Amino acid sequence: MEDPAAPGAGSASTNGNGNGGGKGKQTAPKGREAFRSQRRESEGSVDCPTLEFEYGDADGHAAELSELYSYTENLEFTTNRRCFEEDFKTQVQGKEWLELEEDAQKAYVMGLLDRLEVVSRERRLKVARAVLYLAQGTFGECDSEVDVLHWSRYNCFLLYQMGTFSAFLELLHMEIDNSQACSSALRKPAISIADSTELRVLLSVMYLLVENIRLERETDSCRWRTARETFRTELSFSMHNEEPFALLLFSMVTKFCSGLAPHFPIKKVLLLLWKVVMFTLGGFEHLQVLKVQKRAELGLPPLAEDSIQVVKSMRAASPPSYTLDLGESQLAPPPSKLRGRRGSRRQLLTKQDSLDIYNERDLFKTEEPATEEEEESAGDGERTLDGELDLLEQDPLVPPPPSQAPLSAERVAFPKGLPWAPKVRDTDTLVGLPRPIHESVKTLKQHKYISIADVQIKNEEDLEKCPMSLGEEVVPETPCEILYQGMLYSLPQYMIALLKILLAAAPTSKAKTDSINILADVLPEEMPITVLQSMKLGIDVNRHKEIIVKSISALLLLLLKHFKLNHIYQFEYVSQHLVFANCIPLILKFFNQNILSYITAKNSISVLDYPCCTIQDLPELTTESLEAGDNNQFCWRNLFSCINLLRLLNKLTKWKHSRTMMLVVFKSAPILKRALKVKQAMLQLYVLKLLKIQTKYLGRQWRKSNMKTMSAIYQKVRHRMNDDWAYGNDIDARPWDFQAEECTLRANIEAFNSRRYDKPQDSEFSPVDNCLQSVLGQRLDLPEDFHYSYELWLEREVFSQPICWEELLQNH
Repeated sequence: MEDPAAPGAGSASTNGNGNGGGKGKQTAPKGREAFRSQRRESEGSVDCPTLEFEYGDADGHAAELSELYSYTENLEFTTNRRCFEEDFKTQVQGKEWLELEEDAQKAYVMGLLDRLEVVSRERRLKVARAVLYLAQGTFGECDSEVDVLHWSRYNCFLLYQMGTFSAFLELLHMEIDNSQACSSALRKPAISIADSTELRVLLSVMYLLVENIRLERETDSCRWRTARETFRTELSFSMHNEEPFALLLFSMVTKFCSGLAPHFPIKKVLLLLWKVVMFTLGGFEHLQVLKVQKRAELGLPPLAEDSIQVVKSMRAASPPSYTLDLGESQLAPPPSKLRGRRGSRRQLLTKQDSLDIYNERDLFKTEEPATEEEEESAGDGERTLDGELDLLEQDPLVPPPPSQAPLSAERVAFPKGLPWAPKVRDTDTLVGLPRPIHESVKTLKQHKYISIADVQIKNEEDLEKCPMSLGEEVVPETPCEILYQGMLYSLPQYMIALLKILLAAAPTSKAKTDSINILADVLPEEMPITVLQSMKLGIDVNRHKEIIVKSISALLLLLLKHFKLNHIYQFEYVSQHLVFANCIPLILKFFNQNILSYITAKNSISVLDYPCCTIQDLPELTTESLEAGDNNQFCWRNLFSCINLLRLLNKLTKWKHSRTMMLVVFKSAPILKRALKVKQAMLQLYVLKLLKIQTKYLGRQWRKSNMKTMSAIYQKVRHRMNDDWAYGNDIDARPWDFQAEECTLRANIEAFNSRRYDKPQDSEFSPVDNCLQSVLGQRLDLPEDFHYSYELWLEREVFSQPICWEELLQNH
């Protein structure tokens, strides 16, 4: 097929109305204007304002609590209140909860927990709802949202100190093992919110306890601080010979994905799992503290910077002009006519605010002449991603090797004042170089960056080579180490289950009859009968999916970062199973949409959000009440999810040649470039990082046509001093062998797991004490009367027994 953007193709091209080439010149402006209008309608305005977004562990406290509940559950707030008031009146006369002294409150909670231990399932549910009402802040006695949040936190500390979490953990075990509920759900043609009532109540109480106690404030009392540390320890370690709590939640995720428990409220499970991991292992700030401590323990120089803090000081850049598609490439003048105009704009590359100033005066210049990536990204590229994602349960994917052999790019003058401290990894090859270069490299080595992972890999190699002389490794029993040990043998199933749910929640996924149903805890018993009810449910479903994407993306990122710090091969084990389960094409498929529309989506109804819905009477359902959302310029959770997924993709592909080539094969460059429309510095940075690692494989023509993006990479991404990312030199020197690279890594991972976690009792490498003095000097427990008969024992057992040396040698 002839490239419509190639020189000479214009004579045969058609205009926007499909007419022949004879009238093309006269109708080109109209066709161009129609194309732009159509694109604006389909994708929204490209002029995105700079988004004032601050990245962190989670959203605000109220927002994180509100996302626990779907709008379909709002009627249950009243049910919880009624269950509490009915029980409270039988125990306390003439007073309300907030009027009681603390001792009286504790006594009432103790009575509630006692009443939980009843046989009747219905009575037990009512008592659990009463506890949930307390955890929700006894909103019936409050006048404002601030009061509700305050008393929710107070009550949660009180409930925890009285042993509520342990009691609800026992009930959760019972509900997970409830075969009757599972079989009942499996028989139903359509599962609704009613099938998960007990589980939703239990998980809601546990989530409120974790989220409220996890939150640290300067005004917290010493008693609350002690309770927080006790709770963290309780969740982190195996208590009473049970597994850590996170593993129980992981098992719920896999049971749900296997189809054995379709009634599980998976959104609540994932939110609770994410918050438990964050609480027990620590968030991003705690990770930075741990990293500093670890480098000090290994004798490495301190970190030069905190990446997240550096990004906060960076400015977002204007997105490129997206005149790339087939419609405009037909209207663009031939490249030969534009070539002479390049020199006059070279000085524009020094402007930091723009990713697309190279062609900004030439509105109709195509950015990627003679390339097919943009034209195919919505067609063949999408089909490729869909095809790969169908393999989530099949063998590890092995994409075909690329055929492009890019050449070097032309030199460009770049600005000074880069945000990152440069790093270098390779300073070993100096053969044949003159003495001044040796002196330069000596200076360079003084600033060489050695990562924790480099030290860990070197230690692992030494332990594999010298298992006896180095002795047994001492592994600290940290929460991260305990979690990895518990996840180890079921980790592939955990990763596949999380990616299955992520795929089902992605807005680009097409509905399939065999896909898992993630809407069991949002669909009402009676489906809507009016247009307004359908609109409300549609918003609720979209919000439900967004929250699932947010929790999974944050959970996977936290796990990877903590495992990488704990040991590099733990990180590589998780990463490899994510790659084998097609995580890379899944994330690219997620971004193969209008990301700007996704980030600015308004799938929320503010008057129905907790705690607002508990203070005000629920408004009458009207179009105005449904559209009365917040006035924010973007959706926090969706922007948070996008950044998490980009960071996740960076972690999977960084320093992995074969996985970088997968980005090229799956045509990720045009997909990622479209995400640069979002003017947010952190999101743009991780997009540019992903583009940087593959630029040398995209060909000279791509680099030549995307000099704005190349300039932005230079300005915003950290530099490796001997990295030739911009030129594509010697790319044929490393053949692309996906299986060999991954198999070598897998062998190292298996050796690590086997050495550290598979310890047989009678190993041939078990140390033997062969020192005569040591053996004879050991104290043995002998019978009290042994010294009376030891001479007889010696005569019978030693002196009178002949020694058969041949048999001795054969046996040993």
